[in-house]
Amino acid sequence: MSRSTRPAIVSAQPRRRPLLRQSVHQPKSACPPASAAASLPSRLAGARQLLGALALLALLPLPAGAANDDPTLFTADGYRQSLYRSPTPERAEHAVTLDTAALQKLLAERPETRLIDVYRRPWVNGRFVNDEEHRNIPGSLWLANTGDGQLTPQWQAYFADNLAHISAGRRDLPLVFYCRSDCWLSWNAVRRAHALGYTSLYWYRDGIDAWEQAGLPLHPATPQELSVAP
Repeated sequence: MSRSTRPAIVSAQPRRRPLLRQSVHQPKSACPPASAAASLPSRLAGARQLLGALALLALLPLPAGAANDDPTLFTADGYRQSLYRSPTPERAEHAVTLDTAALQKLLAERPETRLIDVYRRPWVNGRFVNDEEHRNIPGSLWLANTGDGQLTPQWQAYFADNLAHISAGRRDLPLVFYCRSDCWLSWNAVRRAHALGYTSLYWYRDGIDAWEQAGLPLHPATPQELSVAP
């Protein structure tokens, strides 16, 4: 008897297709790496320091050059005419700028030097009004109000005549002009003296305040008399 051939077994289940690998997108972690997280406080501190520095700069006064851009501060011929007590330039044209040590050296080497104080004093009804005590450097001539931006003919003559008197007509005699610190009056006076032909001019920029801070003596002062025409 011949062997019967077994029939092939056919699965009734459908053939499975191979699974396709699907790329699964993993969302990035919302938390920064440890190194970035560690640097965050230092960045915040740096930002706070920058904001603090900017706030401090906003409180500082403007440099003299920036504050002087306003054309109404000066006359057409270059004299300061308002806000006399405000920051001044580091130097005055036509003059040598002095600090206290340089002024002392000048006075020692050239004793003929003349000191001229131009601080203001109220002038009412033909006379100076003593509204407060004023002290200046010993040996000074106080030509009050001659540092204003604009002078009437009377005050211009007062300035010119007194300079001619103390210099004995010498236009090369050393003349030192001063008032107080942050004071444009002496800056104007230097400019005015140059316009009159004086050639050896000095500007004691910080004036009476610097002299006093150096522990040097100040004496009670009275303005030079201004003669009034009858």
